[in-house]
Amino acid sequence: MAKRKAWHEMAKELVDVAMGRRPADLVVRNGRLVSVHSGEILPNMDVAVCGCRIAYVGPDASHAIGAGTKVVEANGRYLLPGLCDGHMHVESGMVTVTEFVRAVLPHGTTSMFIDPHEIANVLGLPGVWLMHEEASRMPNNVYVQMPSCVPSAPGLETPGATIGPDEVAEAMPWPHIIGLGEMMNFPGVFTNDDKMHDEIAETMKAGKTVGGHYASPDLGLPFHGYVAGGPADDHEGTRMEDAVARVRQGMKAMLRLGSAWYDVATQVKAITEMGLDSRSFILCTDDSHSGTLVNDGHMNRVVRHAIAQGLPPITAIQMATLNTAEHFGVARDIGSVTPGRYADMVLTSDLVTLPIEMVIARGDVVAENGRLSINLPQTTYPDYAKNTIKLGKTLTPTDFNIPIANPQSQVTVRTIGVIENQAPTRALQHTLSVADGLIQPDMAQDVAQIALVERHRATGNVVNAFVSGFGFNVPCAIGSTVAHDSHHMIVVGTDKTDMARAANRLGEVGGGIVVYKEGQEIALVEMPIAGLMSTERAEIVAAKAARMVQAFAECGCTLNNANMQLSLLALVVIPELRISDLGLVDVTKFEIVPLVVE
Repeated sequence: MAKRKAWHEMAKELVDVAMGRRPADLVVRNGRLVSVHSGEILPNMDVAVCGCRIAYVGPDASHAIGAGTKVVEANGRYLLPGLCDGHMHVESGMVTVTEFVRAVLPHGTTSMFIDPHEIANVLGLPGVWLMHEEASRMPNNVYVQMPSCVPSAPGLETPGATIGPDEVAEAMPWPHIIGLGEMMNFPGVFTNDDKMHDEIAETMKAGKTVGGHYASPDLGLPFHGYVAGGPADDHEGTRMEDAVARVRQGMKAMLRLGSAWYDVATQVKAITEMGLDSRSFILCTDDSHSGTLVNDGHMNRVVRHAIAQGLPPITAIQMATLNTAEHFGVARDIGSVTPGRYADMVLTSDLVTLPIEMVIARGDVVAENGRLSINLPQTTYPDYAKNTIKLGKTLTPTDFNIPIANPQSQVTVRTIGVIENQAPTRALQHTLSVADGLIQPDMAQDVAQIALVERHRATGNVVNAFVSGFGFNVPCAIGSTVAHDSHHMIVVGTDKTDMARAANRLGEVGGGIVVYKEGQEIALVEMPIAGLMSTERAEIVAAKAARMVQAFAECGCTLNNANMQLSLLALVVIPELRISDLGLVDVTKFEIVPLVVE
């Protein structure tokens, strides 16, 4: 791979290639250039590359071709900038940074803006450093946002680690830190919490971007207070009015299409129907599991989807390239096929269906026709990152009992209601039966049991409640140590013996996702790195993840990517009802509420 160099370090070399005084290392000939700056498609264009950067873009680069120049014939295909994911979490792919890159480079993603707040909740600043260092060795551009909310909601959960203003200040000078990760504690911003504002201040003093996360439908004064606090973008919108409100306040509206979040179609109407300026909109994925990455795509999938919602192809491509680069202040490096920028390019024969036929990253051909054509460096994680599941005891079925003090035949409980393809939940109520003094789940009402098992400090604490929406219709249990954001262990099931089996199994393998049905383990994805990421190749993890999704269905679940919904049931910053190691959390009021409705 060409060594990464700053523009000013090689400006004279670029000039020499542009002027024909020096041969280019690579020339792409006769492409239809997608000019994201002008909004045009320019036919019969050549691009000459020197090292890692573009030297010349014009109708004829023959003056830059020498004996050692590699020539790629575009043959009239479209030539567009490498795609950028403006907000995403590598850990959601269940793989390391290296394996995530292995999966997405063939799909044309040459720049990623990652927020490693999952590993931060388990390992703190050392975990962020591990991913930052791995990112620095990648052949594409992996920018890192410093996690902001660890824990995401102080007082409502107990994380495995904490991050504050001192850690943010320490990380800001790291070479690949691009800004502050999503500011999820939005009440902390509009109520002027010192910690949140100090983190924002450290980021602003460093001249870097503050990521947003306003997960509330209330667009009144709390929203205005949040914007005034400094977050510059937001990916939590689900309605057209959310996107409109954000861009009118000077924020960038990030529209996400992940494995389970389908928020582009509703919000893109702000452009297609209301006519708002598309340059204030960015496309991103947020969370994509390995099966989606390997089988369906990454940012190419999002761009195709946005075009299908009525966006002109150039507009959708701008929202996944130049808009992102300009927002983060790196448009002099990425986001367009123009002189001086990194030579990150994609060749495709169709702008609508967007087949990714060749990917060039920093001047090297890295993938062709869906296959990676380079080797990636090996990455190993230290032992302290792999021994993080501390249960404190062997769990038994009685740990999942939900007793009631006053004997009665029925009781009304608060229930977490899953919403398919969205991150928010509903605060529901169900009337459940009581047997032997214990409240019972009810498959007929689609009410399963949910338990949060503390896994950072070996306290042995188990919090039990109920959840609706998974559709389980057999004795079963699903356990996961991916439980945003504090990443304790979540177990959902209809059988307490299987729930205990699932929890103990995850303790044995160091974390991951496991499915038990009628007493038998039917799927397992081992994720021993912080209980969040696998040590295996992306395609192996994708195959195990596919089996896991199938296992959900064998238990009666019909949700799309139900494991993503499962992973957010403890995310106590998104309304309406969640579970934490401290109890049930009403996220509309940010307070612990009792399970039983009095």
